[in-house]
Amino acid sequence: MKKLLLQTSLALASLLLLAGAAMAIEKGTPAPDFELPNIEGKKIHLSDYKGQVILLKLATTWCPTCKQQAGEIVEASQRFEGKDVAVIEVFLQDSEEMVKEALEGQDYGVPFQALMDDGQARKAYNVYLIPRMLIIDRDFNIQRDGSLISAYDLRKKVERLLGETETQVQ
Repeated sequence: MKKLLLQTSLALASLLLLAGAAMAIEKGTPAPDFELPNIEGKKIHLSDYKGQVILLKLATTWCPTCKQQAGEIVEASQRFEGKDVAVIEVFLQDSEEMVKEALEGQDYGVPFQALMDDGQARKAYNVYLIPRMLIIDRDFNIQRDGSLISAYDLRKKVERLLGETETQVQ
């Protein structure tokens, strides 16, 4: 019985690792572009933000970890006001009303778009697990693709892409 439990646990762990690897886009790969409506109905291309560091979050309003990631992004992004940084949140399974309610009172301090996915982003980024947090450099290449990231680590990665150091960022 213990042997069967161990084998099952190892098989499950292997599947989870493979799923994680399958969803990640390799660092340096050009970011897949998409065109989605924002919560006001205006069509936005992700590539409209080329030339800026893009913090791309793929999530839902009802996911607790997605909410936690939103807080980490808010905390980190406020340090980049006036810098070439944009936050793009793509909501995968929510209504405009749900998104507006979830975003109420949030201030990112940088250009921000809340986009409503029609399946394009989910397909382009092969989304199976949420939240999905990507960092895209100014040349529109993926520099980070993964799950939850702390405000501190997010800030450090963005500072590096902006060519800044701790002492330069106020």
